[in-house]
Amino acid sequence: MNIFRLAGDMTHLASVLVLLLKIHTIKSCAGVSLKTQELYAIVFATRYLDLFTNYVSLYNTLMKIIFLVSSFSIVWYMRRHKIVRRSYDKDQDTFRHYFLIVPCLLLALVINEKFTFKEVMWAFSLYLEAVAILPQLVLLQRTRNIDNLTGQYVFLLGAYRAFYILNWIYRYFTQPHFVHWISWVSGLVQTLLYADFFYYYFQSWKNNAKLELPA
Repeated sequence: MNIFRLAGDMTHLASVLVLLLKIHTIKSCAGVSLKTQELYAIVFATRYLDLFTNYVSLYNTLMKIIFLVSSFSIVWYMRRHKIVRRSYDKDQDTFRHYFLIVPCLLLALVINEKFTFKEVMWAFSLYLEAVAILPQLVLLQRTRNIDNLTGQYVFLLGAYRAFYILNWIYRYFTQPHFVHWISWVSGLVQTLLYADFFYYYFQSWKNNAKLELPA
């Protein structure tokens, strides 16, 4: 654990809390992509297969449980809650996310650290997480009406991955033989996908204007 890893975990947790705050308190999921939330649920379900078989620490176990429970809770709210689901704009959230799942699975079968079920699923979760934000970004570009909580949610998600890249750089120079190419490349791709959003987010913050993405 180092300051960059901790900052990454906390911004990731904050992004989930911001989204749950919006959904539970305001009873609205307007501007939130169900497709992205379903992809994240798959990401955590396949990454944390070792939850009850490989104990690292209480912190590690709690974080895994939090992300698993929160991701499936968000999907449930958007699909089943009688009030929240009414605010979901399925006509705009039309990104065919299953087109992301199959290529990521095929890539995991070919490029993995070890050809076992858990390791393939771990690689798959990294590849899928790298592109899981795409339906959300496309939805924001289509609607262009981004409320503060949704904007903060996406910003915190991007910041979490940026902090993790700093964590990897730190560990590379402080830990011998620390090389994880799958995590590094996937994390870099994921961060680059946020670059356009970050630009407009900081522009809106600097100009004290409402966040809008170009169509």
